[in-house]
Amino acid sequence: MKKIDLPFASKLTSPNPVSLVCTRKPDGSTNLATVSWWNYLSFNPNMIAFAMAKTSYSGELVRSNHQVVLTIPGSSLAQAVMNCGSCSGRDTDKVSRFGIELISVEGTSVQIPLHSRVAIVCRLKEFHEAGDHYLYLCDVEQTYGNIEENALFAWNGYSCVCPAVKAEN
Repeated sequence: MKKIDLPFASKLTSPNPVSLVCTRKPDGSTNLATVSWWNYLSFNPNMIAFAMAKTSYSGELVRSNHQVVLTIPGSSLAQAVMNCGSCSGRDTDKVSRFGIELISVEGTSVQIPLHSRVAIVCRLKEFHEAGDHYLYLCDVEQTYGNIEENALFAWNGYSCVCPAVKAEN
């Protein structure tokens, strides 16, 4: 083995789950942010966590509204997911710019992309500084799923997103 940096290690540990953090802007519209790290924390009580850069507009919205829906986007959203990760919702309406169709789900006023495999409706419990990111700990209020959608994963250090293929035995 040879010494490598952490960003290169992220390439070697692909694939990684990709999600869209859905938040509500002050005008009531939905903001979407691509997030490459999230995890289940507890099933009793139901909790998840995700990390976002300290400068993230979506993170600011989560901290002020305490509402967030973490979605696992379907494969048809691959390009939109990449695009959502390349600009800020502070000055861009990502939903209209990238042509993302939204739907409502019970339990929240935050809309989500129609083509989502999973939607986890949450309330922010707490957040913690983690270097240049904040780690958000959330209580899960509702969970929805659509097995017809193929989940996206990040490959090669988050340089592309596509579904994973199950190995045949």
